[in-house]
Amino acid sequence: MNEKLDKLALNVGRSLLGIYFVLPGVAKFADWQRHVDLMVKHDIGLAEPLLFIAGVANIVLGGLLLANKQVWLAAYACVAYILVINVCLHDFWNYTGVEGAHELQNFVKNLGILAGCLMLASYARTSKN
Repeated sequence: MNEKLDKLALNVGRSLLGIYFVLPGVAKFADWQRHVDLMVKHDIGLAEPLLFIAGVANIVLGGLLLANKQVWLAAYACVAYILVINVCLHDFWNYTGVEGAHELQNFVKNLGILAGCLMLASYARTSKN
């Protein structure tokens, strides 16, 4: 029973992480200008090509997690992606008040997602399943 529950938890967790990346990837293309404006607000140059790369990365990496393919590689790539996003877009140290608190909340939330990706990558890399 415990083994079945563990496998279910792993598959649900992996799938939720996949969805967490795929949906924002689709949203980047669906609401392009809003995302460009957000990047410009955070002084990110080459916003449109970088947004395209980010959207594709979201969809491909999340898709790999959902498909249970190359999970360790996709999860480690998600870790790198989150680190870049946290530093570039959730730069709470550059804001005050509600905006600063909101960026800090997103930064810390992303650290939790990053932790899940690290654990999934490690499990997928070392597991014989």
